[in-house]
Amino acid sequence: LVEATAFGSKAIMDRFIGQGVGITQVIALGGISKKSPYVMQTLANILNVPIKVATSEQACALGAAMFAAVVGGVYANIADAQSAMTSGFDACYYPEEDKAAIYKVLYEKYQELGR
Repeated sequence: LVEATAFGSKAIMDRFIGQGVGITQVIALGGISKKSPYVMQTLANILNVPIKVATSEQACALGAAMFAAVVGGVYANIADAQSAMTSGFDACYYPEEDKAAIYKVLYEKYQELGR
């Protein structure tokens, strides 16, 4: 189930990449990302990009506050607001090359079966 869910996430990520959106890392928030290192490491291996788990339990609200701080003139731009207001990350998961290579082959089979 974990692998199938992660393969679905990879399909979504690949679609973004196919449309020209560069993805070099993923930021995860709440729920499973805070509770299951196994799931997050598997996801990092399948997506083959680092995954950072946001510390904030309210990351979406924090992001909105950053944009509001820029609009309100507190910060000149989003990068400055992020630097000043970030809550940081609880964990970072990096792809394990040997496992990422295996998952690449399995993902291709997953796609084949889906077609």
